[in-house]
Amino acid sequence: VQLQAFGGGLVQAGGSLRLSCAASERTFSMGWFRQAPGKEREFVAAISLSGRLTTYADSVKGRFTISRDNAKKTVYLQMDSLKPEDTAVYHCAATSGGSPVPTAVAAYTYWGQGTQVTVSS
Repeated sequence: VQLQAFGGGLVQAGGSLRLSCAASERTFSMGWFRQAPGKEREFVAAISLSGRLTTYADSVKGRFTISRDNAKKTVYLQMDSLKPEDTAVYHCAATSGGSPVPTAVAAYTYWGQGTQVTVSS
């Protein structure tokens, strides 16, 4: 499975961005992670195969929304009320089964190349 993420960019604090991640084939659960310079990769959001289950990191809850369109094999991350601390490279990932909404990096089998999100103050 190949994943391609796009939609990143530069935005002012308080603004919005929507990330997309297109998969080359049908996937199970999907998630978004981010990695800022000098920091470990951290979980952002996950969505189950059906789309009915979602989970978010506390730091983005209420501001970010994950969704998916299985017909298009695409997952989205709508990011609103962005803050400078949201600045990072955002990676999408997919599992090959297991938990419906996993939060651990190790639970994901397939990873996209990442897209840069920069939020200016």
